[in-house]
Amino acid sequence: MGVRKNMDGWRFWIDRGGTFTDVLALAPDGSLKTAKLLSESPQHYADAAAEAIRRLAGDKADITEVRLGTTVATNALLERRGEKTALLMTRGLRDVLEIGSQNRPDLFALHVKRPAPLYSAVYDIPGRVSLAGERLVDLDETAVRVACQDAIKTGCKALAIAFLHGLRHPADEARAKDIAADYGFETVVCSHEASSRHKLVPRGQTAVADAYLSPVLRGYVDQVESAVEARAMYFMKSDGGVSKAQGFRGKDAVLSGPAGGIVGAVEIANANGFDKVIAFDMGGTSTDVAHYAGGYALSDMPEIAGVKLDVPMLDIHTVAAGGGSILRYQDGRFQVGPQSAGAQPGPASYGLGGPLTITDCHVLLERLKPEEFPHVFGPNGDAPLDKAAVVEKFKVLQQSIEPPMTLKAIAQGFLDVACEQMARAIKSVTQERGIDTKGHVLVAFGGAGGQCACRVAERIGVTDILLYPLAGMLSALGIGLTGESKRLDEAVDTALETAPIAQTKDALKDAIDLEDSTIEFTADLRLEGSDMAITVPCTTADDMAEAFRQTHQQRFGFQADGTIHVDRISAIAKRQGHRLEALGVTGGTQTADIVGPAVIPGDGSTTIVEPGWTGTRLQDGSIHLKL
Repeated sequence: MGVRKNMDGWRFWIDRGGTFTDVLALAPDGSLKTAKLLSESPQHYADAAAEAIRRLAGDKADITEVRLGTTVATNALLERRGEKTALLMTRGLRDVLEIGSQNRPDLFALHVKRPAPLYSAVYDIPGRVSLAGERLVDLDETAVRVACQDAIKTGCKALAIAFLHGLRHPADEARAKDIAADYGFETVVCSHEASSRHKLVPRGQTAVADAYLSPVLRGYVDQVESAVEARAMYFMKSDGGVSKAQGFRGKDAVLSGPAGGIVGAVEIANANGFDKVIAFDMGGTSTDVAHYAGGYALSDMPEIAGVKLDVPMLDIHTVAAGGGSILRYQDGRFQVGPQSAGAQPGPASYGLGGPLTITDCHVLLERLKPEEFPHVFGPNGDAPLDKAAVVEKFKVLQQSIEPPMTLKAIAQGFLDVACEQMARAIKSVTQERGIDTKGHVLVAFGGAGGQCACRVAERIGVTDILLYPLAGMLSALGIGLTGESKRLDEAVDTALETAPIAQTKDALKDAIDLEDSTIEFTADLRLEGSDMAITVPCTTADDMAEAFRQTHQQRFGFQADGTIHVDRISAIAKRQGHRLEALGVTGGTQTADIVGPAVIPGDGSTTIVEPGWTGTRLQDGSIHLKL
């Protein structure tokens, strides 16, 4: 693929996933280089990103920038491996964050399993200010000192502070933070700094998550910075922008990895004339899906691993069905995931004694051929895929299945289960929200996306699929195409008809600090008496009201009658990222015909074209499949 000459040093765009780390490098001579390494291989290297950079550029290369999306914060949250954290709460409210919103995700469960709270200790602190600002109880500074001293003694290195009405009246939180500075905490986060929402539960949970995750994330950032000398280092944020390393926070990194793929999918689709996009990122551990129709959809207070976060995140739905998802025959039915074989030991075909996975189904069905894969498997990292191990393990599984089935029928059955799970995930972000999937293009990427794209598309009624030639590297590409961004929020908390819209926008514009950027304004609106906010472009009051009513009708199926309330107004500043044209993408011209069934090996991914699908190869090398 031809690219323009890069007059600077090396540029690295890296996606560190749960199984593989994908690296896209723009060399000084303009050539594009790729690398794919296991994310964890302690016997061969300490860090996959640093090792990939060394292999591609050498030990003393001139590196202009490194951009990295990582699942470090995601995994720490899911597996509860963050820093030990203490929490200071207003007296009488110590259990509020654990009680949460009292939602029951499984209404008929007899034994409710609640995720463990992120904090290890919580302390009641006397001190109270009313909503109107009246001092009811003075802040007990002695209680703050006693709590901090005890938290340090019990091993807590991070501290979160969340007081009632702390957003509107932050003085007590700020004073408690000043006191905590004397006790040696690595991280101290106040809720009014972490969130601009008045609600105590999401504001407090966001502060706790930030305190819990930031030390882990900082440790990883420091590790990469110490291993790689680059003039600039950026990290992908959950909202689809990038941040400089020193400003990268734990609360902004929960969807750092998947966000890059969504940006890449949209850019590729737009370059080839599609404006309605379903992003389908099937990796080794999970599958991430998202919807785009002219703008990136952001989640409103997403709940991740039982923690409600007031952080802007791309609206991405994740299902535990990836290439490494483990296969089980249990209770008389085929089951896929949620457990994953990961990078160690990996699928059975990796030759390290791992379990059967979705990847092994493709190997058994000869959709994935060992001779078309690099020799990076086995105990020494130099062997091909082990098909014999796959066959042997399927034979063992076959003995437990009644009525008897052939090995290929078993593999097909597991694939059907996995594809149905992924199709349901797509429906949750489209059809279940009143969005018709007809007229959309499915952009399939990730190491396993092209293997299941046709089957998933048929299940959701989509007849167009787009596969980029670097589909296995599209998340890394998206990270490179993303511009640096900053966001500021201002709580308004008043009726739309009396809200100071223009004044708030002017204040945010003056406060945001990002040169050479464009600024967009949004507003969170809700009906009076409701707590479900809808984000709309912040323009005039009349236009905002109309946009709110239309979105409300589409999402909930009934008209929004009543007074509209403005929760907050946000300013999002974003710089232009690297342009897709720099990688030679022009899109549009047909150069070849493809007729299914077919298997098309690629760089980092394999595409399987099912019967009934035909396709053309476009000028940028992308494959456009049509049913």
